[in-house]
Amino acid sequence: MVPERQHPILPQEGKRNVLVTSALPYVNNVPHLGNIIGCVLSADVFARYGRLRGWNVLYVCGTDEYGTATENKAREEGLTAQQICDKYHAVHASIYQWFQVDFDFFGRTTTKKQTEIAQNIFWRLHERGFLLEDIVEQLRCEGTCPFCSYPEARGDQCDKCGKLINAVELREPTCKVCSQTPVVQSSKHLFLDLPKLEAELEQWLERSTGSGDWTANAKQITRSWVRDGLKPRCITRDLKWGTPVPHPDFSDKVFYVWFDAPIGYLSITANYTDQWEKWWKNPQQVQCLYNFMAKDNVPFHSVVFPCSLLGAQDNYTLVNHLVATEYLNYEDTKFSKSRGVGVFGDMAKDTGIPSDVWRFYLLYLRPEGQDSAFSWVDMATKNNSELLNNLGNFINRAGMFVSKFFESCVPAMALQQEDKRLLAQVGWELKQYINLMDRVKIRDALKCILNISRHGNQYIQVNEPWKKIKGDETDRQRSGTVTGVSVNVACLLSVMLQPYMPTVSQTIRRQLNAPPSVTGTLLQGTGNFVCSLPAGHHIGTVSPLFQKLESEQIESLKKRFGGQQVSTVVGGRWKAVLPNRVLCPLKSCRHCVVDGILCPSFPSPHFQLLLLTQRLGGITSVANKSSKFIPFATKAHAEVGFVL
Repeated sequence: MVPERQHPILPQEGKRNVLVTSALPYVNNVPHLGNIIGCVLSADVFARYGRLRGWNVLYVCGTDEYGTATENKAREEGLTAQQICDKYHAVHASIYQWFQVDFDFFGRTTTKKQTEIAQNIFWRLHERGFLLEDIVEQLRCEGTCPFCSYPEARGDQCDKCGKLINAVELREPTCKVCSQTPVVQSSKHLFLDLPKLEAELEQWLERSTGSGDWTANAKQITRSWVRDGLKPRCITRDLKWGTPVPHPDFSDKVFYVWFDAPIGYLSITANYTDQWEKWWKNPQQVQCLYNFMAKDNVPFHSVVFPCSLLGAQDNYTLVNHLVATEYLNYEDTKFSKSRGVGVFGDMAKDTGIPSDVWRFYLLYLRPEGQDSAFSWVDMATKNNSELLNNLGNFINRAGMFVSKFFESCVPAMALQQEDKRLLAQVGWELKQYINLMDRVKIRDALKCILNISRHGNQYIQVNEPWKKIKGDETDRQRSGTVTGVSVNVACLLSVMLQPYMPTVSQTIRRQLNAPPSVTGTLLQGTGNFVCSLPAGHHIGTVSPLFQKLESEQIESLKKRFGGQQVSTVVGGRWKAVLPNRVLCPLKSCRHCVVDGILCPSFPSPHFQLLLLTQRLGGITSVANKSSKFIPFATKAHAEVGFVL
């Protein structure tokens, strides 16, 4: 369908040169479905679409491998940091391969190129006066966010509210390694002077957001940062695992991961081709740079990284399409590896559900504009209704009519008003699809595909070609027209589906024996629908595309990935690990939704409130007289208790 890609892919004169990146996934964990849809899968769909459109696309990604998280993971697993990187880089690559993410190059940040390019940018910033020195009081710890009270905020940024934090601002900090209260230490660090770059940043932001497709949340988050006034940003850390700071006065430090990691886009491209600067120092020819990410990564890509490149003053290509998703939750809670809640990338293939179906459902509920939630029941419903009964049914019927009634040969078509009406509907949906995909409205564009197959099913049902084939010559000709139109619409759908469901797309094209030219005919032109399977075209063997997901299978999977409820004693306190977020049963408690561990309200010296509330029940049971009841230290706590 798409011309074979040359290596290396380089910008071409007269072409629409499109550089696509997805936020580099952390190497220290296995990505869950939310990670996959937020970054790599969304970028993959857009890159595939761009290639179908005839654009010159380069899609690069890789694992982000430096930083504290990697050191902690290495300590947990008894491995070196490099061994952790090697292990999980392979895990990530395997997962994305199974999900059919078609990178042009998937690299990593622990490379010589990363060191060279990051240090070069550092020196250029230093020479131009955009770096400051200052003393920092610091902790390496987690604690409660001083802004939103999130209990697991890290010492650099709160994952819930997105605020930047100095670790000493954390309430109740605890050491990640030993769980003790850490001490405050002073250390000299280097800062990127964001206030000095603020005016230039604002001018660039006005141009970029005005000419490109920035999602609304990306604009809002960036405006919030700029409106609050930029402050110098520390770019060094007292760690061993990171890109070394080349300055002799800071030789014991490494670069902060959020200064270093976005430079990984450049170094990964440099590991792909020595001519990487043709992409990254060529804004005149590379008209489009698309960054895909979750919303929590926005400020680093819209403020910190652009300021680094602007300050380096080396003609860098800067983002003009910043595409950020909201969050994907799991059922009515969050993904949690430790609690066994949710589907992680390495588990999806063990469900027996094809990767294309996973891709379809994740893209169907892609969190564009607001958070969305993965649901097993909804996944089965969408598979059975949209894929099996709608899309698959139409394509299978169209092909089977050609096989059964016309000896696998596309019949001649004599279009009537009803056929033209269908083709007008299809043409409108195709134009909508192109318009939406051009603006990276991936979820909405998918609905256009399903609308076309819905129109096609209605068209077949009304015209009944299986009945007319048994009639007189006029009826048989009418049956041929309806069949010919339907199979050509099915061919169009195979092209439109390719970015979303590449294997299904290929299967349809093989069944229809579609020529490679269908892509150029259908998507690279004006967007007008034309029949690409002429009368006399022979199709292949037709078979069903999808299978039904049975309720028993779904219930089994839901139970398997719903988490395990266990009770343990932790530090002398009972602690419950529940599979879902629950309502706190105390009327006086401000925490209406708690993550199923310990309610942060009503602390006591001996016990904290232990939630036994069931997800669907809403209110906890009251202990009966025969149960052993553990009382709590306050009157408020006495409303509920832990039944042994």
